[in-house]
Amino acid sequence: MVFLGGSRFAGAAERAGARFVALPAGADFDDRDLDASFPGRSSLPPGPERLAFDARHVFIAPIPVQYRALLALLADFPADAVIADAFLQGVLPLALSRPRSQRPLLIGVGVTPAMLPSVDTAPFGSGLPPLPGEEGRARNRALGEEAARRGEPLRRYAEEVHAELGVRLPEGPRGLAAVTVPDHFLQLTVPGFEYPRSDAPAGFRLIGALPGPVGGEQPLPSWWGEVTGGRPVVVVTQGTLANRDLGELVAPAVSALAERDVLVVAATGRPDGPQTLAALLGGALPGNVRAADYVPFERLLPNTDVLVSNGGYGGVQTALRHGVPLVVAGATEDKPEVAARVQWSGVGLDLRTGRPAADEVGRAVDRVLGEGRFRERARALGAEFARYRPFDTIAELVETDGR
Repeated sequence: MVFLGGSRFAGAAERAGARFVALPAGADFDDRDLDASFPGRSSLPPGPERLAFDARHVFIAPIPVQYRALLALLADFPADAVIADAFLQGVLPLALSRPRSQRPLLIGVGVTPAMLPSVDTAPFGSGLPPLPGEEGRARNRALGEEAARRGEPLRRYAEEVHAELGVRLPEGPRGLAAVTVPDHFLQLTVPGFEYPRSDAPAGFRLIGALPGPVGGEQPLPSWWGEVTGGRPVVVVTQGTLANRDLGELVAPAVSALAERDVLVVAATGRPDGPQTLAALLGGALPGNVRAADYVPFERLLPNTDVLVSNGGYGGVQTALRHGVPLVVAGATEDKPEVAARVQWSGVGLDLRTGRPAADEVGRAVDRVLGEGRFRERARALGAEFARYRPFDTIAELVETDGR
């Protein structure tokens, strides 16, 4: 087994028992700090303009470098299967350039909400849930046509990049190729958390979510016993990537919950997080708040009553695997789409902003704690996730379809 990816994953790949090969410099950047890797990005507001920038510079421009690196690796390591994150689009020319008999099996994996366009869904990035009936389809057609017009420059650029490699992209929206070009496309979620698509291609499958690390090697904080102390536990986090400004969500949430009879665990995701949070709150944390840089979520979430999150896809699904309802406030990358699915699926509330006021967070947490329907629905999705075996699905495909 060989892992081809960014240098930051070298240690993780080796711990998993894989040989690590770094992408060449033209495609090796730290996805945790895209602003540093791509000058000009930070000046763009969240929304369509930044998404277009990312599509061009982060995902399309590196395709030739990724593809050539993959070909060089396959010459040295003739694999039976290539399993690729959907965002590493340099794998697509492999399938576009040669018949299946002359290449490995290609499996794409969706690690964000499904971007697959459909007559049944609004375009990805709109943050709009499905609208049933012909009214919904008419809305989706109109929005899809508008999105296609806006995206035409990116479509032409993607075609040019692929043409330089001697391959041609399929007709249709760019998001379609990521799903239809691989032999299989596996979306990491369950039907209860993804919009239905009556026109999804046969190779598109929902396979559940990957389990996270248990975190048993990490020492637990001294206050850990309090999470089973009887009070409702509310966990607040901005994840491990979008946590540069803890004033976006963590600080307002902590302020809102300071006077309530709950235990608030602030998982800051950064080494200086507890100190930074205290400074934002005037120098000290409220008495019912415990802050940490890292918290083993697989151990914490079984004792959690509500997760307040900025909408990271993996974190939200980890909460749902444990039957934990959510309050979500996210405005960047795929987070509005995640938040919309939280509300659509009935497992929590979407605050429809990335920087909510403290009272907005407080009211939402009160509703999720007080209305049992959110917990009931989250537990139902937890049971749904438990029925899936994603690793078994992937292994079966490799064993049956690989050369």
